[in-house]
Amino acid sequence: MPLVLPWRLQCKFALLLLLSCAALLADAAEAVLVQASRQGDAVQVQAQATVKAPHALIWKTLTDYDRMAEFVPGMRKSRVLARHGGTTTVEQVGTAHLWFFSFTIDVVVEATEQPPHLIGVRVLRGNLRQLDGGYQLEKVVGSDDEFVLRWDGVIEPAIAVPLAITVPLMRASIEQQFTGMVREIERREALRVHGKAG
Repeated sequence: MPLVLPWRLQCKFALLLLLSCAALLADAAEAVLVQASRQGDAVQVQAQATVKAPHALIWKTLTDYDRMAEFVPGMRKSRVLARHGGTTTVEQVGTAHLWFFSFTIDVVVEATEQPPHLIGVRVLRGNLRQLDGGYQLEKVVGSDDEFVLRWDGVIEPAIAVPLAITVPLMRASIEQQFTGMVREIERREALRVHGKAG
C-alpha cells in the first residue's frame, strides 16, 4: 500500500526538494560559466571553470581523444585518425539536444596542441560549416595546482537551423561537454590524491 503524506507534509517535502534542486543548480552555475551569442549565422560560445589539479593531469584529460566518448556527455564516438607532431586528427560523433530538437554532430576535427596553455580545434569535414575554437589553460596566481580552464569557439551547423534554436542548442551542448570535461578532471584528480590509477 503506497504511503500517503498529509497535504502540509507534501507541500513541505516539495518545497525542500525545490530548494535542494536550486542549490544544486547554483553550485553548477558557480562551477561552470557559459555564455553564447549570435555571430552572423554562427554562434560564439565561451565557457569557463576553475579546476584544482596538476597541469599534467588536466592536459592529459583534454587530449585523451580516444576516451572522450566515455566522459563527455552527448558524445558517442571519438577516435584518433592521425597524429603529426602536435596536431591530431580526430573523428567525433555525438548529439546536441534542446527541448524537442535533436541535432547529430558528425565531424572530423583537427586539434593543434600548443603546450602548456592552448589547444586549438577546427573542423576539417562533417556537418558543421564552422568550428573554430579551443581550450585555454591559465594558472591561478599564487596557487600551485589551480587553473582557469576556458573554451572559446565559433560554431555553425551546415544545415539550416533557425538561430532562435541554434544559439541555445549550441550553448547547451558546449555547457554539457565542458562540464563533462571538468568533472572528469576532478574525478581523475580524486583518484590521484587517493593513490589509485585513473
